[in-house]
Amino acid sequence: MSKQRFNLNRAQVVDGNFVDFVRGLVARGVVRGGGDVVDDATGLTAGDLRELFESQVVVRHQDIEARLMRARDEGFYTIGSAGHEGNAVVGRVTRHTDIAFVHYRSGGFMAERSRKVPAIDFVRDTMLSFAASTEDPISGGRHKVWGSKPLFVPPQTSTIASHLPKAVGAAMAIPRAVRLGVDTGMPRDAIVVCSFGDASANHATAQTAFNAASNAAYRHLPVPLLFVCEDNGIGISVKTPSTWIEASMRNRPGLEYFQGDGLDLIDAYRATKLAVETCRAERVPVFLHLRTVRLLGHAGSDAETEYHSWAEIEANEARDPLLASAKLVVDLGVMKPAEVLEMYEGVRSRVADASRYAATTRKIDSIAEVVSALAPDSPDDVLKEVGRIVSREKRVEVFGDEEHLPENGPARHMAALINQGLHDLLLKYPEATLFGEDVAKKGGVYHVTTGLVKKFGLARVYNTILDETTILGLAIGAGQVGFLPIPEIQYLAYYHNAQDQIRGEACSLQFFSNDQFRNGMVMRVAGWAYQKGFGGHFHNDNSIAALRDVPGLVVACPSRGDDAVKMMRTCMAMARVDGRVSAFIEPIALYMTKDLYEPKDQAWSFGYPAPGESIALGEGAVYHDDAGDVTILTFANGVCMSLRAAKELREAHGICARVVDLRWLCPLNEVFIAEQAVASGRAVIVDEGRRTGGVGEAILAVLQERCGGNVSVRRVVGVDSYIPLGGAANLVLPQDRDVVVACREIMGGAKPSGNKKRPTRTASRG
Repeated sequence: MSKQRFNLNRAQVVDGNFVDFVRGLVARGVVRGGGDVVDDATGLTAGDLRELFESQVVVRHQDIEARLMRARDEGFYTIGSAGHEGNAVVGRVTRHTDIAFVHYRSGGFMAERSRKVPAIDFVRDTMLSFAASTEDPISGGRHKVWGSKPLFVPPQTSTIASHLPKAVGAAMAIPRAVRLGVDTGMPRDAIVVCSFGDASANHATAQTAFNAASNAAYRHLPVPLLFVCEDNGIGISVKTPSTWIEASMRNRPGLEYFQGDGLDLIDAYRATKLAVETCRAERVPVFLHLRTVRLLGHAGSDAETEYHSWAEIEANEARDPLLASAKLVVDLGVMKPAEVLEMYEGVRSRVADASRYAATTRKIDSIAEVVSALAPDSPDDVLKEVGRIVSREKRVEVFGDEEHLPENGPARHMAALINQGLHDLLLKYPEATLFGEDVAKKGGVYHVTTGLVKKFGLARVYNTILDETTILGLAIGAGQVGFLPIPEIQYLAYYHNAQDQIRGEACSLQFFSNDQFRNGMVMRVAGWAYQKGFGGHFHNDNSIAALRDVPGLVVACPSRGDDAVKMMRTCMAMARVDGRVSAFIEPIALYMTKDLYEPKDQAWSFGYPAPGESIALGEGAVYHDDAGDVTILTFANGVCMSLRAAKELREAHGICARVVDLRWLCPLNEVFIAEQAVASGRAVIVDEGRRTGGVGEAILAVLQERCGGNVSVRRVVGVDSYIPLGGAANLVLPQDRDVVVACREIMGGAKPSGNKKRPTRTASRG
């Protein structure tokens, strides 16, 4: 190896090392047939071992070819599996119906799992993925991902442990599905496989997943989850202490620990078989620790010489698992050295042929094609789904009797109507589950979920541990195995603790799988400000910027109870029909609000909308739609505020303002916004969020692009500040008076119309 010491092309070196090494091997006298057992402890046969070795060789040549493709500008991804090829044993021992969330060095696993579905051409498919080809069967050319619909492998990109919480969610959902009769598409004894590296195991998201799985097992809940830690001792350039993973995971409560040598196929097979059997039979979380080595650097662009000496690089290359496997198959009489080289070069040719073909295929060439799988939108089918009504008899059974059907009851505030709406939705969707902190017996902090657990049981309405990453991970995993989750995030600011679960995992799934995998859900979030007596940024948060920039996410925000029920019906229908992920923001300050203009006027109490009624995505509401002086564009708490301001403007100043409730904050209905602004030529944006990063900025951009100089605009927004305690909160949040002042200012010297009609409400999608 020393003659190649200073060769920076380590793929070339490793390739040459293998060929030279095999040429130096000496065949043993014994010759084994494919059915001969080579390991009595596991029953591993010579045929099994030969195929495992071949999978390792396939993945190695794919890694080498990926670098050649990159040099030719024909490929776009060089993070490979070199040194980790031993994970092929996990693909061998598990079933292809065990859903798997894998990391980016899982080529060996995928090669072996592909054998279980003969129609799959793993070599061709992988090279198509490297080339970003539209023929790539998993992502359609959007990214190089390991994934396959027939192999039950949802796509993963270069994640840093963000996939672990949803693996826990899927594992906990499988036994729940058996209990509830939800079809997961997997056998009843299926397990979940989740692989990651040693460096990722330190990430807060990984620790969340380990904790959640351990906590559940500690409480004797079934969690059939196989964690596979492929420990190569380094994270890009930062070393992991050699005993750290074992020391931190071996004695974790509720978590079974197994260790194997990922550089030795037989030892790895023994450990993996025992780990899988334990997980499947006992339905417990298992931590399989496979020791591996990283070859060829972190990726093709990684200059490993910056942090490793030449001696260290060569020492790692000497531990190449393909060298060990070649020696193993020769020593056991499974293959002769010449046969090894013949197979090695044959695979090289297959990979090169597939690479040449992939380079000739079409690549994505339009925006429409890029985003086609991101956010499916089938409004007619969604409307039809909303109109699918549960029988009256079943509803009477849930609500008690005819008299207690909510549509027969009195007008009520938002919290009560949402509660009734959730009863209806859980009845309509037997695959729906609702969960979060305190949602069961307590009924949530604001009692919005009161009574649901009594009606639908702990299998469908349950409390989680106090961790938002876990809550959303449970939702994503459950969504991927057939459930319709309704996770609750207790306060808007708590979402920020776990936002990558929505951005990086939930909303990316359809994009990276070409809409083959879905995890539709409705994330309920209690939010916004104006809570009297609360300060700080946790209980009085007024920012949804981290939601609005998530591609494909629907952000719904009702201002009144009947709207909330109808919008939630739409969100659930979109989750079921199109796999959409929605954030349903419920204004805390409006939960119990009954009055609008004066105490006990009951003007903000509403009747329960009849089953089947809904508000379509993008459909806004217009109050006083014949008013032509000024248009107030707003949402949530801003609607009540603006209606009160409009009343004062009309009665005290003769100014007639139409008040527009946007309802849907992402995606914004740009046509509708522009139409309402043009109707008066003057627009006041009332945004309870902050000046920077608020919805108001987006509305301003819409008006500029669509209306140009034809509409005068003012903003009433919150101050760029955290919210202080007590009355000081009103100093940084918009108030009724601010809206009045802004409307009068924008009128300037214009003559008011003097229209004195009372507000009416119409709806429009634009």
